Amino acid sequence: MTSPERTERLVLPGVLTAEEAAVTVAGILAQQRPDGAIPWFRGHHLDPWDHVEAAMALDTAGEHARAEAAYRWLAEHQLPDGSWYAAYADGAADAPTDRGRESNFCAYVAVGVWHHYLATGDDTFLDRMWPVVSAAVAFVLALQQPGGQVAWKREADGTVRTEALLTGCSSVYQAVRCALAIAEHREEPQPDWELAAGRLGHAIAHHPERFADKSRYSMDWYYPVLTGAVTGPAAKERIEAGWDRFVVPGLGVRCVVPNPWVTGGESAELALALWAMGESDRAVEILRSITHLRAPSGMYWTGYVYADDAVWPREQTAWTAGSLLLATAALGGDEATTEVFGATGLPRGLAPDCC
Repeated sequence: MTSPERTERLVLPGVLTAEEAAVTVAGILAQQRPDGAIPWFRGHHLDPWDHVEAAMALDTAGEHARAEAAYRWLAEHQLPDGSWYAAYADGAADAPTDRGRESNFCAYVAVGVWHHYLATGDDTFLDRMWPVVSAAVAFVLALQQPGGQVAWKREADGTVRTEALLTGCSSVYQAVRCALAIAEHREEPQPDWELAAGRLGHAIAHHPERFADKSRYSMDWYYPVLTGAVTGPAAKERIEAGWDRFVVPGLGVRCVVPNPWVTGGESAELALALWAMGESDRAVEILRSITHLRAPSGMYWTGYVYADDAVWPREQTAWTAGSLLLATAALGGDEATTEVFGATGLPRGLAPDCC
């Protein structure tokens, strides 16, 4: 098990001790397969986005070899067009269970790769993963629409679902910014990526009409802030406007209104967004509010239906635990995590000349 000495940066009073963090990390490691894949939990499927989220959490605890194994799995399973399937069965055959290819799922590898490099300084790793990141970004940006937004997915038959999702596009924005940071580090300019990032960031910040209306979901509320598309006074205004709608004091963050259901992943991500906008005290308050989701295993239940006093669903996912560790790492000043999720630490791309 990861030693408490390696998780001291994850200590947060009222949220995690070093010993508790070590148990949580061990819980994520227990889900990882020998080939590096990290499914939601053993017996469930893997999706590329949540796989990366869990890998980043391992890096916060110094489990760099196990995180690298997760990225090696992605490199070995990348499709010829630079994408990954939306879901894979948890088994030796790695059989895809959803052959759609979602833009934000495919883009997130750039965030994880840059985070791992910042955590390790391993240039050999970055050299090896650069073609993977480049191909993934090319796949994703081929789905960008004239208004800057990025289409949700390419179906199994190749059909493009042109509907754009604000949460997914915000995640893509962060990913392209990380890809640009990698390119800058390698001194390999990518002007097309800079233009694409600028157009996408502008659309997220100024053109909500270009995205499908998913405003019932808390992720659409905080994700533009979490990923740095909306910053400063605009970020503050956005968070305040949705606070009473989505935050349940003492319990966490609703996944979707009006359902009486708080979820650990959304709560931890909101905490990370609050940290990014400089509100660490409120971030800690949110993380403390979801300690009721911690299971004896050190993992976290996905959610809690407070109207029924019931844990639901009965699952403890690697990505829920991972999101909490990442939020805690940011609050603790972990350099790799603060660089990747800080509002100003990444390239922003080139702003478009017109609206």
